[in-house]
Amino acid sequence: MSQRQFEKKHNRSVLSAEVLVLNHNYEPLNLTSVRRAIVLVLKGKAEIIKHNSQLIRYPSGKMEAPSVVRLYHYARRPPVHVKLSKRSILARDNYTCQYCGYSGPGLTVDHVVPKERGGLTDWENLVCCCVKCNSKKGNRTPEEANMRLLKKPRRPAYIPHMGYSKLIAALRHEEWHEFLMPFVREVKR
Repeated sequence: MSQRQFEKKHNRSVLSAEVLVLNHNYEPLNLTSVRRAIVLVLKGKAEIIKHNSQLIRYPSGKMEAPSVVRLYHYARRPPVHVKLSKRSILARDNYTCQYCGYSGPGLTVDHVVPKERGGLTDWENLVCCCVKCNSKKGNRTPEEANMRLLKKPRRPAYIPHMGYSKLIAALRHEEWHEFLMPFVREVKR
């Protein structure tokens, strides 16, 4: 592989890396690619707040890739609500059974108080559960089945304008915590 081919391949991987986009007031808005962030900066719509130490090479030089950019003008957006779904329940509970702690394939969602006993399908009554524990619990409450929840289920923390799955992805970047934490009510990992 020639040096030029190597640089081209390197630039492609760097340009597709994630960048945190902040609103004018430093509120997290979205995740985007390095390529899109550079376009925002070059068009004068955003400024680079933090670099990610990766170099982007181009014919006339090189530059550090952005990690966090901030928009120059405030972007008004309606608040985003986390939708209740199997996927969001599993993500909230970090893909871990809330009865035994199992983390792997074969996870499902369990009603803590069974629907037949008046249990609602809401954030406070649904938990991630493995098939084995779901079968063991059956149509009983955890107390009746002599099972204990690892943590009490509740509506997940999220950042306005960023969906819950994007928040989880963003929290994996330690260097972004200073921008995310002021907007997170409660971080669950």
